[in-house]
Amino acid sequence: MADGAKEVTALKAHLAINVRDVEQSIQFYHKMFGIEPSKVRTGYAKFDVQNPPLNFTLNQVPFGERGALSHLGIQVGSTEDVLAVRSKWQESGLAPRDEMQTDCCYAVQDKAWVSDPDGNSWEVFVVLEDNLPEKAEGGVCCAPVATSQAEGGAASCGCATAAPVTLSR
Repeated sequence: MADGAKEVTALKAHLAINVRDVEQSIQFYHKMFGIEPSKVRTGYAKFDVQNPPLNFTLNQVPFGERGALSHLGIQVGSTEDVLAVRSKWQESGLAPRDEMQTDCCYAVQDKAWVSDPDGNSWEVFVVLEDNLPEKAEGGVCCAPVATSQAEGGAASCGCATAAPVTLSR
């Protein structure tokens, strides 16, 4: 660093989300991450995720409507990786929703979505083509669009140009 300050190497990102029912959310995230929480207390749980490196915590608090969080995601290196994570989610009893070749966030992406018990939407995605130009219609990009529980309760990107493909169960 130019000013002589010590460069700090981050160990992992930390993400804390509010949930209505920590026990219900523990069940969902155990399935999603494939690991048990490393710490559980009344109204609190921590998952020490190794891949991707993440300190992920659940905080039980009362709230009404969905919060300010748009969505969460895990970027991977290939469509095969997206499909592998999606398969893992399915095998764990989650109901992912595919969104392939979608134009989202000024990029072409392949992705799969799941939503936790509080409506927090997660995507696993790969960027296939990046830095696309803005479109004349504008609008909110990559705001998850909720689907019904009958459709798996997952979300899809609000700026998709192709229709999302729902997996058959």
